[in-house]
Amino acid sequence: MPELDFPQRQAPDSLMLTGFWYRALPADHIYRNQLRKAMLLEIPLVVGRDRQGQPFALCDACPHRGMPLHCGHFDGENLECSYHGWQFDVHNGQCQLIPSLTSDQNMKVDRIYAGSYACEEQDSFVWVYVPDPGPGGSGFTARQEPSEAAPQVEKFSGEYKSAYLTADMPVSIDHGIIGLMDPAHGPFVHQAWWWRSRHSIHEKQKNFEPIANGFRMSAHTPSSNSAPYKLLRLYADADSITTTIDFVLPNLRREVIRAGKYWFSSLTTVTPITRNQCRIDVVAAWNIFCWLPFGAELLTFIFGKFVEQDRRTMELQAEGLKHNPHLMLIDDADRPAKWYFQLKAAHLEAKRTGCEMKNPLSGPVTLKWRS
Repeated sequence: MPELDFPQRQAPDSLMLTGFWYRALPADHIYRNQLRKAMLLEIPLVVGRDRQGQPFALCDACPHRGMPLHCGHFDGENLECSYHGWQFDVHNGQCQLIPSLTSDQNMKVDRIYAGSYACEEQDSFVWVYVPDPGPGGSGFTARQEPSEAAPQVEKFSGEYKSAYLTADMPVSIDHGIIGLMDPAHGPFVHQAWWWRSRHSIHEKQKNFEPIANGFRMSAHTPSSNSAPYKLLRLYADADSITTTIDFVLPNLRREVIRAGKYWFSSLTTVTPITRNQCRIDVVAAWNIFCWLPFGAELLTFIFGKFVEQDRRTMELQAEGLKHNPHLMLIDDADRPAKWYFQLKAAHLEAKRTGCEMKNPLSGPVTLKWRS
């Protein structure tokens, strides 16, 4: 008999993890010498590009009196607050000028910082590193730098095409992520005459293994109703096609499908915006059908349908979650969701104690479900 599990509700303060890179905005939404608002982990940001086109991200509040900095004037190098004219370097947040100071006032302006965040552009998105919160009263120091670069979509050849999709979800990061990794909803949510129906349900068995900060669905032949799998069968024998799926904290799902020299790769993230809102962003790259006119547009259309179906499902689920009902997770279909909660708990415990993080998977595991 499958095991039933009635997990305790997640504490609100544990919903959003800091100390990680997050996708802030699509790169083509951010123009040179312009300012855009964004929200990550309930932190209001102002995002833009300098005159050389390099992205930056600051906390959208002047450290003087809290005026939103996106209302200010940006000259391509410094951002001027619209309230009192304080100016800040957009890349490190360091104050450059306080106009109200007189010549005999010796205030050390360069010791004042607007909140600045490490920022990188990768694969159609601008990423922002959200550090762990500083001690109370902090805010007059330089920003915390990340130990590694922002994540990238894996690529296996010099020539490829890519596309991205994004959709807002009216649920918490936890529900967004366990929805992302849920293997059993496909035949019920993603139905289409050109795709699948409930009659496509069949038993599946997959092997999983631990990886750093997450887990991996080991290399296997993809499901026969997978779109990339159907396309790659035009290039290679079915038995030679393999797929690998990783989940890594805080919110990364990587999928790679290989068929000889042909490949399809995607990096999907679920970004926490507020405690009750998240956003799903998908970037895919591939070297199949590169010769096909409008090939990228066709794949974007197909996967856009899937993302919209997920978004609509989350919208309906939000209605049911309004009254905070008790929820259950079952084995084996919900085991990845259990691992996600255990990974979060292990990560937070490791940060608290300074000890090495313990992965909930001690070794390879085989799961079975029908979908």
